[in-house]
Amino acid sequence: MTTNKFCEITPELKELASRAEYCAHIDSGLYTKYDVKRGLRDLNGKGVLVGLTEISEVCSTKVVNGETVPADGELFYRGYNVKDLITGMSPDSHLGFEECTYLLLFGTLPTEEELSGFTQLLSHYRTLPTSFVRDIIMKAPSRDMMNTLARSVLTLYSYDDLADDVSIPNVLRQCLQLISLFPLLSVYGYQAYKHYHDGASLFIHSPKPEYSTAENILHILRPDSKFSPLEAKLLDTALILHMEHGGGNNSSFTTHLVSSSGTDTYSVIAASLGSLKGPKHGGANIKVVKMFEDMKAQLSDWEDEEEISRYLTALLNKEAFDHAGLIYGMGHAVYSLSDPRAQIFRGFVEKLSAEKGCEKEFALYSAVERLAPQIIARERKIYKGVSPNVDFFSGFAYSMLGLPVELYTPIFAIARIAGWSAHRLEEVTGGGKIMRPAYKNVGERKDYVPMSERM
Repeated sequence: MTTNKFCEITPELKELASRAEYCAHIDSGLYTKYDVKRGLRDLNGKGVLVGLTEISEVCSTKVVNGETVPADGELFYRGYNVKDLITGMSPDSHLGFEECTYLLLFGTLPTEEELSGFTQLLSHYRTLPTSFVRDIIMKAPSRDMMNTLARSVLTLYSYDDLADDVSIPNVLRQCLQLISLFPLLSVYGYQAYKHYHDGASLFIHSPKPEYSTAENILHILRPDSKFSPLEAKLLDTALILHMEHGGGNNSSFTTHLVSSSGTDTYSVIAASLGSLKGPKHGGANIKVVKMFEDMKAQLSDWEDEEEISRYLTALLNKEAFDHAGLIYGMGHAVYSLSDPRAQIFRGFVEKLSAEKGCEKEFALYSAVERLAPQIIARERKIYKGVSPNVDFFSGFAYSMLGLPVELYTPIFAIARIAGWSAHRLEEVTGGGKIMRPAYKNVGERKDYVPMSERM
């Protein structure tokens, strides 16, 4: 029982909550009656078309003999296959998050000169206002870094003399500053939390102008600022794979939705952060890690596939872990046969597991990756195939990098701010109408009852 009066739930409040819950309930059958697309998706899981974009494309089907059938997933940024982008960067091992950010924002792959100028601009913007760390981040640090990040973004509004200017040059300037500052806001927020709540030593490293986004994250997070080239490469790859995923995902749609009202950039990005914070969106990789921690504790032999299968079956039957009936990291709203991000990421994770001596743990992940779809198909009636999504491997990768769980979702945000920025620019440039979807009222109409006659 909490002793904090601010968050106290009294018996009276519980009674009111019961009334509110009863009042808020809508008969699920009415959604079918009125053909409401819950979650803006039809019964087959296909998204309702609400907009157009040129930023990215998520593909999970192909047309064969005039019929649409499931296909291996593909993800495109501005028409370029993400697999090709990452493969093209691999031979010389250069880090590509900044390059792909340029692509999302400006529609073309940069020349060497353009990329150099762009990275210098990002480096220039990677400086917080004077005393911001002391006055904002260090005061009342939150245990949730997404809350810290959103609060910092909203506070930056007060430091911007042109905060409400929605002209394209100003919005671009704000977006580039936020792209540059997200690593600092996230990691510094974590350092403050660990210091004030857990008594840990406080490290506030200044970013290095010659470092990439991925390198600076590792640099400012670690007490000794040291990291290997493979660690930086894997984190950079994770950022590329998470930076954009079509306009229909919840947080990018939030970016469009809130931007359509004409509000400022800081309010828009704070709203998108609120969306990403949700465990159904950005917090999924944390669930995967915790599920595997429970699995490793329960299994007597990590190599026994029969024992692994029994555990996975117990998960589906709500007899293991959090009793939710889910195998976390398996399945996706769009992809069915495969998530291209998981396939691309898998190779880098395998290499890092060898460098870190985590081969046995990677073998367990590989076994679950192979067995889970078979068990889900056996135990569940599903309308499409199931395969590992990008969250399946990302949490394991972050744990090998020594990233604290508190930063898993902020790392997602550090990547996705690039995509949100492109979507905000697309919405502001389009100058469309404010989004206002329809809701049908299914409540009955009533006559006013005087106070003296109410029961």
